[in-house]
Amino acid sequence: MSISNSILKLVGIEDNNIKINNISHQTINGVQCHIIEAKLSYDVEHCENCGFPDVIKNGTRQTKIRLSSFNGDRYILKLAKQRYRCYHCNSTFGAKTNIVEFNHSLSKRFDEDILAQACSSLTATQIAKMYGCSASSVIRIINRHCHPKYREPVLPKHLCFDEFRSTGRLMSFICCDSDTHKIIVKLPNRLTKTITDYFVNRYTLSERQQVETVVADLNAQYIYFIKHIFPNAQVIIDRFHIVQLTARALDKCRTTLISHISKHSREYKLLKSHWKLFHKYKKEITDDKPVFLNGINEYMTQRNALDLIFDFSPKFKQVYQVYQGILEATREKDESVLHDVIYNYHLTRSAMDTAVSTLKRNIHYVENACYFSYSNGPIEGINRKIKELKRHCYGFRNLNNFFNRIDCIFLLNQKEAPTA
Repeated sequence: MSISNSILKLVGIEDNNIKINNISHQTINGVQCHIIEAKLSYDVEHCENCGFPDVIKNGTRQTKIRLSSFNGDRYILKLAKQRYRCYHCNSTFGAKTNIVEFNHSLSKRFDEDILAQACSSLTATQIAKMYGCSASSVIRIINRHCHPKYREPVLPKHLCFDEFRSTGRLMSFICCDSDTHKIIVKLPNRLTKTITDYFVNRYTLSERQQVETVVADLNAQYIYFIKHIFPNAQVIIDRFHIVQLTARALDKCRTTLISHISKHSREYKLLKSHWKLFHKYKKEITDDKPVFLNGINEYMTQRNALDLIFDFSPKFKQVYQVYQGILEATREKDESVLHDVIYNYHLTRSAMDTAVSTLKRNIHYVENACYFSYSNGPIEGINRKIKELKRHCYGFRNLNNFFNRIDCIFLLNQKEAPTA
């Protein structure tokens, strides 16, 4: 192998028609660049336009191509492309190479490097500074390689529904596969009409009938139209949102109780300083090892601390027991316990009344959370990465660019993932 071929392969060029003439070093805008001067030429037997063999070489055309970085240095290929002329039709055309797209100045390997950095949730400005191009070029490369699909070839049998904040105050809808965690669709809003039109117009009824489960939160909007879109699907209320609903009701009861007692009492200090104790699972509460409790500055067991509050407020004890019962049912996936806690609940004139009423109204979907193993965990993980992207990029103003950046993170990572 010649030295020229070795140099070309080192910078990712595998076109045998390119021959190196010279290598130099220049400082461009304060950055050291390696300049590779080469020529692209090959014999042409027929004209591209008319097909006749009356073709001769007719000079060269100088072009500049940005190559991918190597060891952090910038490489520029000054390529003299051979021009050809046909005597039969009097037309001209130039030599072509596969290292760069037609009428582009950035090589394909350069685009791949840009996309690899975009998967790391870096801003377009940061990527542009790293590779010595403009932020507009970075956005253009991302938008060219990542664009939304019209629909998935096969609709998964198990889906997750959720929403996330996209641009400004707009809430967008997102759906993913519960098994593979692949994003199925992102819609610009979460309106019922938008979601219904997407699935009904792009998937046939037989395809939608194959969907078996759909996991959603306690948003009544989703429960309203899911059965219309997917007739045979079982709606599952996510276990986390069930516990979260009752936990917020418990907190409201706690803060209401705090507002009616003296700030200097032991009960106030326990409720104020050790609120996490009331959210702890009952099987994890210790009753044999005294610990020092800040705020009241006393040694006592966690069980004694709870009993102190329960003796002071039996109403709060009842709310606490409802929360613990629902927490136990969702953790153990015990459908009977969940059913008994909800239907044996007695009104306490607190926020827990509304929470239990909401669960009772959707009791069938709530019980499915214990019967099926699916949850909204996959889509919550996707939303966390979306929030991280927004935080790193200081938000987005263009919704299409935002969606393409999301696809750049998830779709390209799925392509790189090894297949089983």
